Amino acid sequence: MKNLTRRGFLGAGAAAAAVAAMGLAGCGGSKTEQKPADSEVSLDTLIVGFDAAYPPYGFVADDGSYTGFDLDLAQAVCEMEGWEFKAEPIDWDAKDALLGAGTINCIWNGFTIEGREDEYSFTEPYMINAQVVVTKKDAGIAALADLKDKIVLTQKGSAALEVLQGDKKDVADTFKELQTIADYNNAFMQLESGAVDAVACDLSIAAFQMAAKPDTFTQIEETLSEEHYGVGFLLGDEGAALADKITEDLRKLNDEGKVKELCEKYAEQGMAYENWVLD
Repeated sequence: MKNLTRRGFLGAGAAAAAVAAMGLAGCGGSKTEQKPADSEVSLDTLIVGFDAAYPPYGFVADDGSYTGFDLDLAQAVCEMEGWEFKAEPIDWDAKDALLGAGTINCIWNGFTIEGREDEYSFTEPYMINAQVVVTKKDAGIAALADLKDKIVLTQKGSAALEVLQGDKKDVADTFKELQTIADYNNAFMQLESGAVDAVACDLSIAAFQMAAKPDTFTQIEETLSEEHYGVGFLLGDEGAALADKITEDLRKLNDEGKVKELCEKYAEQGMAYENWVLD
């Protein structure tokens, strides 16, 4: 697999509460205008909403605990700030309702910024990413054009789905079918079994799956899109203040070598320090 480099990218361009909040957030309620954050952050516990089937950023370890690059990074920020850290696995489709209800106070899980800038208070970008397509090695699919009349699978509510319904709809229109599924682990099981022909996903997810089964999967070199990851908070002054604080902390962790250390920890799962962009 070919990792995106920083230079290459820049050159290229709780259910009840959730349901109640969905009723408010999903009906076109007005968004809070984001203003410059000038207040001190007051927080005891950072409750991180994440997809527990999204390795290497967030997943279930062999011992049943929650782990992953983003969770470790969030915990390091909490240790720096003296906050309690809580990892809260969520249904990705319910993320906005949970954030609005206060069940979680951020989304930190390989969360794409592009296309969502007006919906959340984001940290500055910390990692570059791309939306890519993975197939089986023996499938004879080498380019996006080869996906014509094929069945392509992606995660519900994902950036890959958004791009295939938006900027790359012309590509998706050539598919036999574009299907969605709740999580990428099951998506790749479907791909391996032959139930689908390809999976559209984040570069990091592709890297993880190919690292686990290098003789089974391969990635189409053409990308669907290129983008950045950030930490998302509720839109508004409080969310903006938290986002600014965590941006500052991430810079410090990078300066201290912690970010590189975590990238090396998850290198076998596809993490690469050269994709870190927050200096």
